[in-house]
Amino acid sequence: MNDTLARIAGQQAELTAWRRDLHAHPELGFEETRTAALVAERLEACGIETHRGIGRTGVVGVLRSGTSARTIGLRADMDALPIAEANPFEHRSRHPGRMHACGHDGHTTMLLGAARHLAATRDFDGTVHFIFQPAEEGLGGARAMIADGLFRRFPCESIFGMHNRPGLAVGRFAVRAGPMMAGGAFFDIDVAGVGTHGARPESGVDPVMVAVHIAAAAQTIVSRNVPPVETAVLSITRIHAGEAYNVIPQAARLSGTARAFSPAVMDLIGSNLGRIAEGVARAMGATATLDFRVDFPPTINDARQAEFAASVCAELVGADRVVRDPPLIMASEDFSYMLQEVPGCYINIGNGDTEGACEVHNPAYDFNDAALPLGAAFFVRAVERKLARP
Repeated sequence: MNDTLARIAGQQAELTAWRRDLHAHPELGFEETRTAALVAERLEACGIETHRGIGRTGVVGVLRSGTSARTIGLRADMDALPIAEANPFEHRSRHPGRMHACGHDGHTTMLLGAARHLAATRDFDGTVHFIFQPAEEGLGGARAMIADGLFRRFPCESIFGMHNRPGLAVGRFAVRAGPMMAGGAFFDIDVAGVGTHGARPESGVDPVMVAVHIAAAAQTIVSRNVPPVETAVLSITRIHAGEAYNVIPQAARLSGTARAFSPAVMDLIGSNLGRIAEGVARAMGATATLDFRVDFPPTINDARQAEFAASVCAELVGADRVVRDPPLIMASEDFSYMLQEVPGCYINIGNGDTEGACEVHNPAYDFNDAALPLGAAFFVRAVERKLARP
C-alpha cells in the first residue's frame, strides 16, 4: 500500500465518524450553516487559515508551505438533497425530507482528511486552497463562489475535484480527458389557452392537449435535429394544469431538462424547443412561451491535468485499477464552472460494485466509508506532486 494511503487509512475510524455525523445532519443548498461551521472549525484546528461565507455558505482554507508562488485548488461539495431517507442505520438523516443522497458528506470528509494530513506534514512548496462549495445540486454554488471572487482572492494554477461512482469498485478510479459530464439546462413552457367547462371543450382552447402535443413533438429534436454523432437527451418531467375534474384550465406548464456535451448542441435544443412549442400552440389556437435556462456547462477536463490525475490514481492503486476514458455521463456537475476558469480535472472514485450498491439520488443511498482514505490520499498526493519541493 502507498505510504500516504497507509497513513491516512490509519485514521479510518475518525474519518468515518466525521462522515456519518455529516450524513445525519444534511443541509440543502445555501443552508449549509452547520456543515460550513464544522468544516471551518476543523480547518482552524489544523492551523489552516480559514475564510467563511464565500458564495454565501462556502468555506476556503489556505495552507502555505515553503517559498514557492505555485498554487493548487482542491474542491468538495457540501449540500444535500430534498429526499426522504429510507435507510434504517443509526447515522440516517435526522431531518425529515433531507438526506445526503449524492455522497457530498463523503466528498467533504475526504477533503478534510487531506487538509489535516497536509497541515501535519507540509511536504510541499507552495499554497493549497481547500474549497468547500455550497449548493452544487442545481442552485449555482460554484457560480456564487466565483462571483464572490474565489479565484481572484484564492488564485489556482490547477484545480481538482472528485465524485463517488456507484458501480465502480472501491479501490478503483475513473479518469477521462476532455468532455466528461453533460451540460444541463432546465426549461419551462407556459401554454395559454381558454378555460371552459369540461363538458363543453368546443367553447374553449384546451391547454392540456396543447401541452401533450408539444411534449410529443419535442422528442423529435434529439432524433431529427441533433446530429447523430452528438450525444444529447431531452426529457419532459412535469406537466401541471388544472385543479378540478370538470374544468378545462386556462393554462398549462411543461417542465423538464436537456443535456448535451457541447454549447452548440445545447443552443440547438433550446432554439428548436421554442420553435416547436410556439408552432404547435399556434396551430391549436393557443400560445406558448419558453424559458430555457442553461444551469451547467459541460464538465470538460483539461487533457494535461487529466493525465496528471490518472498518474496520481495509478500511484495509489495501480494502473490496472484506473479506468481510462470511461463512458460519458449524462448527469451534470457545476464544478464545470470552475473548470472554465482554471485548468483541472474531475475524477470518479469507486463507491462499490457489490450486490445492493445503490445509485446516487436514491433514498437508500449511502457513501461507502471504505473509500474515504483513497479520496483523501488522492488529494494529498496531487498537492505533493504538483507543489513538489525543489
